[in-house]
Amino acid sequence: MWALNRRKPHKGSLKMEIAQFLRQAASVLRRLDAWLPPEAAEPDWQNCIAYRWRQAGNAGILQGLPRPHTFPLARLAAVNNQMVRLVRNTEQFLAGRPANNVLLTGARGTGKSSLVKALLHEYAERGLRLIEVDKNDLATLPALLLLLETRPEKFIVFCDDLSFEDGEDGYKALKTALDGSLSRRAENVLVYATSNRRHLMPEYMDDNAGTTTGRGGEIHAKEAVEEKVSLSDRFGLWLSFYPFDQNEYLAAVENWLADFRLPLDETARHAALNWAQMRGSRSGRTAYQFACDWAGRLPDERKVFE
Repeated sequence: MWALNRRKPHKGSLKMEIAQFLRQAASVLRRLDAWLPPEAAEPDWQNCIAYRWRQAGNAGILQGLPRPHTFPLARLAAVNNQMVRLVRNTEQFLAGRPANNVLLTGARGTGKSSLVKALLHEYAERGLRLIEVDKNDLATLPALLLLLETRPEKFIVFCDDLSFEDGEDGYKALKTALDGSLSRRAENVLVYATSNRRHLMPEYMDDNAGTTTGRGGEIHAKEAVEEKVSLSDRFGLWLSFYPFDQNEYLAAVENWLADFRLPLDETARHAALNWAQMRGSRSGRTAYQFACDWAGRLPDERKVFE
């Protein structure tokens, strides 16, 4: 009979087949690993003061940032009024008193993001933690709030360069985080967002006209405007930032040069003004970029190039 006459596989051949199968399985798993989200793990609450939230399916993963980019508030120039109001709001929050979500808007490079990052340097020892959330991950923000509500620390959810285009849905989750839905807003979480747009969404002349043209236009145009304003209106504290004048720009340059233990002498002053002219911008960001360039030069290279 065939079943009786069939030869048993050789042990060496069987081992080779198993080894080949395991190699193929490992190859499949490696390729799948590039598509699957990382395995969720408990954040390092003890050693991290800054985190990044990443969407993973219907929830997300909170990743610790071991080396956050932060610096003293004193390093910032030309934003004293905004700094006073933001610091006061943050200290109210840390003290357990009522505080507002904050929207920082205005010209690019004027210190909006830097002001929020500097808060971590000043208040981390008092329990402040910063969580960076990208616009594309806002849909899972409720899962993040659920994770944070039982923690003893105070968290600022930081949304940098935030803006939405027509048709995007991420702003709906942000609305819930700002005002709460049926459940109460988390008492240990505030949202600080920066944007170049005052209302976070594009605005058009047709919106202000009060009427629409064309067959597919909005019947109640005012309601469309209300919908666009409703998100920014949920931020209780608005801080506006403006372009720097020359003196403010040079003050920012001096502060950043001091960080590199360099003076703002006459040569550096002229070089900084030339740098701003070439960039077509006077701002805190331009000042920082000049300071990096100036500090990176060898001493005999620190001269003004006309």
